[in-house]
Amino acid sequence: MTEVLFYHLQDTTLEKVLPPLLEKSVERGWRVAVQTGSEERAEALDAHLWTYREDSFLPHGTWRDSDAMNQPIVLTMDDGNPNNANVRFIVDTAGLPKDCATYDRIVFVFNGDDDEALGVARAAWTDGKSRGLDLTYWQTDERGRWQKRA
Repeated sequence: MTEVLFYHLQDTTLEKVLPPLLEKSVERGWRVAVQTGSEERAEALDAHLWTYREDSFLPHGTWRDSDAMNQPIVLTMDDGNPNNANVRFIVDTAGLPKDCATYDRIVFVFNGDDDEALGVARAAWTDGKSRGLDLTYWQTDERGRWQKRA
């Protein structure tokens, strides 16, 4: 059964949270697709993943790359799966994909300070429940560590 994790961002940014989550995914040998809400966001994340730390980068590509199928992480704007990922990250305001069952895990990252993103996350939670998916909800504690809340 597909596991869907909802990560509620508060007092932090996607740019800070996403790289460590992607690092853990790659360390586990997972293939990852990251769905953004716009081409501009995908381009910004593409640049960020190469430079977010001085001593590291995340090997990745975009849906436009001819070798996207060979990349461990692919940034995309639609619900396609260009690298045959088993984990999908959804950022910005994209909903759950129709083919949720083809993934082992879906990570839905949303900004809790953005009313539109919050509304999309609530709709995705309701949608996931109606499909019988295994849903969990995560927030950071006062030290910035992720805690399971539901």
